[in-house]
Parts: sequence; C-alpha cells; structure tokens
Amino acid sequence: MTTKPTTTIRIDPVVKRKAGKVFDEIGITMSTAINTFLKAVAREGALPFDINTHHPKPKAAPRNAKLNRAFIVKKDEFYTQYEDIEKEMVKHRKAFKGKRVLCNCDDPFESAFFRFFVVNFNKFQLNGLVSTCYADSSLAGREYPLEGETGAYKAIVESVPEESLVRPDGSLDLEHLFSLPDNCLEHLVGDGDFRSDECKALLKEADIVVTNPPFSLFRDYIDLLINYDKDFIILGNMNATTTKEIFPLFRDNKLWYGESIRSGDRKFFVPDSYPMNASGCGVDENGKKFIRVKGVRWFTNLKTDKSNTPLQLSCNYTPRKYPTYDNYDAIEVGRTQNIPLDYHGVMGVPITFLDKYNPEQFEILMLANGNARTNVSSDVLTEVNYRMHPEDKGGVAIINGKRSYARILIRWKSK
Repeated sequence: MTTKPTTTIRIDPVVKRKAGKVFDEIGITMSTAINTFLKAVAREGALPFDINTHHPKPKAAPRNAKLNRAFIVKKDEFYTQYEDIEKEMVKHRKAFKGKRVLCNCDDPFESAFFRFFVVNFNKFQLNGLVSTCYADSSLAGREYPLEGETGAYKAIVESVPEESLVRPDGSLDLEHLFSLPDNCLEHLVGDGDFRSDECKALLKEADIVVTNPPFSLFRDYIDLLINYDKDFIILGNMNATTTKEIFPLFRDNKLWYGESIRSGDRKFFVPDSYPMNASGCGVDENGKKFIRVKGVRWFTNLKTDKSNTPLQLSCNYTPRKYPTYDNYDAIEVGRTQNIPLDYHGVMGVPITFLDKYNPEQFEILMLANGNARTNVSSDVLTEVNYRMHPEDKGGVAIINGKRSYARILIRWKSK
C-alpha cells in the first residue's frame, strides 16, 4: 500500500537527538511517538499532559538489548557527506543519462545519496530513482516517518519538478516531491536488508547502484552487484582491495577506483549512539556526531574520459636498480613511475599501481602477499616460478632474504 507524508516537521537538532535517545530506550520509533501524541490530542481535545519543567529519567534499556543493537550495527552506520558524493558523481554524469538509480540506505531522508540524486535528477537526466530504508538503522523513519510499525520502506521518484526543492533552511520539500504523480513511499515487507528478495528485485530493475554499503559487508555487496551484472559506484575501504574476492576484479578489469578520492581521510556523520573514542571524532555546529575514516575510496565499473590513460614512463632497466626477488622470477619496482620501459619480464609494483593501471598497457598476473599460496592458482604460481621461502609468510616477495611490502606482479602487454 502506498503511503505519502502529509506533514513536514522541522525539529531543533539537539531536541531531536535527545528525544530520539528517549524513544530508543522505550523501544519505539519517532514515527510511533509522534502518531501517539497526535492521536492523544485528538482524543482529549487538549495536550495530553501538563507542561512543566520536571523531566522523569527514562528507564534504562536492558544491557543485552544495547549489546545486541550494537552487534547488528557493527559500527557501520556511516553517513557520507554530500560534497564527497557530488565530486565523484559529476565525473560520471554522462553515464547516468536515461538510467534508473538504486541507493540502498539506512534511511533515504537522512542520506546525502538520496538528496544528491533528487537535487540533480533533471540535470543528470535520470529515468528514475529508488532508495530503500533499513529497518534496523538507528535513524530509520525519524525524519519523515511513515504510518505503521516497520521502519523499512522504499522511496520511489519518477519525476522531479524543474523548480528547486531546496527550502531556505536547506531541507528538501518532500511533501511537494511526493505529491507528484508516480512518486511515492511504500512499506517493505522485510527489513530492507540489501540481501533480501525485495531488495534484490529492486536491484534487478536498476541500471546503476550508488551507495555506501556497510564496510563489514562490502565484499558481499560487491559480489551481489557482480552477480546481477550491474553498473555501480560505491564507497569502501582500500583494505578490501587485496582480498581474494576483490583483487581478481581489479586484475580482470571489472573494477577500478573512482577519481575524486585518492588519499587522506573522509568525514562521516554517525548516529548519536556511536562511541566517540577514536582520534578524529567530533560534533559539528548542528550537534551531529562525525568520525574521520582513513583509506576510503570510490569503487566503480563505470568508465570516464580519463579511464585507461597510458602511463608516461621514462626509466630503463639495470640489474643494480631493479633487484630480482628470491622467490619469484620478477624484479622489484619500488614506485609505479619507475617501471622500466625496456624490461618485458615480470615486475613487482606497489598496490598504488592500481590508480594508474591501464589494461591495454599492462597485464596483472597476481598479488604477491601473505595469501598468495592459497589465493593464486597453481598455473600462475608456476608461470612466475614461485619458490617457497621460509620468510615469505605465504607468498610475500623476498629480496635478499627480507620481505618486501605486498606487490602486484605485472608485465607489459604484448603488442
């Protein structure tokens, strides 16, 4: 059944945060609390309470309930900043023309992804936008609540007016947006998990997926997108790059990094319940908690104008400058820019090579790290003449008896 919001309420961020904590302790959503209040007003014909300055302390939730909720969230509820989304999406603008976008979110109305694609719907010439809400999110249904008990829903946008939906206070005029024909909010039967059949059905209908999936489930999310043969731009941690599930996608030119984030840390907003016990945590001027996360990158399979730009190189090979590994028939190249023009054997390069990788120029053979013996096929290990070394910890390249950093083994592509 389709449900449309009928009232937009702007709430002071501090009041909203404090009230949300109380509702969490009681075990109800803000949607339920507001509906309960309005029904009581209608029934009593007056405010259902005396206004005074006494604030009874709410009963604490059972310790196990808090632990279970923290376990479910797994500290993965990060909200990407609008500016970071905008910087990457504009580089793929051509790819969005006539396409249907899916954003799996903790809550669309708290998500900068949903906001970006609504604001830029006509500029990007989208064919449609669908965004899902995850019921177990601590923010699900708080901003523009739906009727009913579940917090899981989908926001469907088929058209956006030419006039701006951004109000003077910076919020979106969602009442106007969802008053348009075919735009609607619909309850989901399940909890909105991206692995559910409901969300898989939405994925099947989508052309491009854009979101920030939980870092702990990043590999599962990528696997789902690959299995459904979808185009995507998603945010993740660089640590995933060297895993056995993700690295082969880079090797086979099915996945590469986005262009807008290359180094440093990124700022993410987090729920009020998030523990602020790490460096880089803080609270902004609006009372919203944030953390800073290092090693964050965009992962995509969408081409841009800069895709597959050949590396411009100038170095020549000498045995002294490029030592050979003890356990691989390959030479050590400490910096990508120092790849020798005249060496056509196997070379070990840093992980940062992936930022410059051109599959028309080079061939990636394998990743020489501590999991090489178990993750790389015997045929490839034979091709690079891998010899087990007592110090290689499972396949790390060895130079003069000492382990190097993880290396990608490459060679020039035959012309």
